[in-house]
Amino acid sequence: MLDYKLLAALAAVVEQAGFERAAQVLGLSQSAVSQRIKLLEARVGQPVLVRALPPVPTEIGRRLLNHVQQVRLLERDIQAQVPGLDEGGPPERLRIALNADSLATWWAQAVGGFCTEQGLLLELLVEDQDVGLKRMRAGEVAACVCGSERPVAGARALLLGSMRYRALASPGFIARYFPRGVTAAELAQAPAIVFGPDDLLQHRYLSALGVEGGFAYHLCPSSEGFVRLAEAGLGWGLMPELQVQEELAAGRLCELLPERPLDVPLYWHHWRSGGELLGALTQHLQRHAAAGLVAAKR
Repeated sequence: MLDYKLLAALAAVVEQAGFERAAQVLGLSQSAVSQRIKLLEARVGQPVLVRALPPVPTEIGRRLLNHVQQVRLLERDIQAQVPGLDEGGPPERLRIALNADSLATWWAQAVGGFCTEQGLLLELLVEDQDVGLKRMRAGEVAACVCGSERPVAGARALLLGSMRYRALASPGFIARYFPRGVTAAELAQAPAIVFGPDDLLQHRYLSALGVEGGFAYHLCPSSEGFVRLAEAGLGWGLMPELQVQEELAAGRLCELLPERPLDVPLYWHHWRSGGELLGALTQHLQRHAAAGLVAAKR
């Protein structure tokens, strides 16, 4: 029989990225949290955490975390059906991983009404669309928006649509680096802007143009900052069409290759046994996410 106090300690340590913050969330001493983890490990007969900074779940730890995520969702369902079971504490937040560009564009409009109607609180973990699925695999989130089509074991994936990106730069940057027009070779020689180490959009874009190898780029882990850097003439970059309508209309940003947009498919991954709430959110996204995305080609 599983001891959910022990599992709650494991989840808190991973979600809070350490024993000290986990203890604060649980209202326990750090020593008590450590003892619960040790007891859990004794019961399963193997480590559930790699004691790193931050702590990382082992394979069995990930399985237990996945179970905790699903139990939390099912508990919310039963509490809604049997109000007397609600202990009266603060409601659990639904943990979801998604990419920064979705958060900066279509996400809020797509889920706002649903969260208000359901009284749903969210905890959003920002990850690049190419790697967000690792959060589900680690048992840290109940769902994610990412660019991977293949779900993890026990989950389903739903194609929401595609986010269209345009290669943009400021007029001054274009005049300085492309006085005779934009070519693939010259684009690879001009400084770019990349969201973070996991962001491969610019790499894929250049590869599609026939340019391989490294290139110089700024790192800017902010969707808003990304656009501002480009406006200031620091580099060129791929930006969501949804996000830059005003900048394009005002002429603060211009397209480098208008005939070569990049469409990135986005998938909604969620646990199969995620309960009624997660199922309802999935149906809601299926209806409303398309308003901010372009139809994806299968």
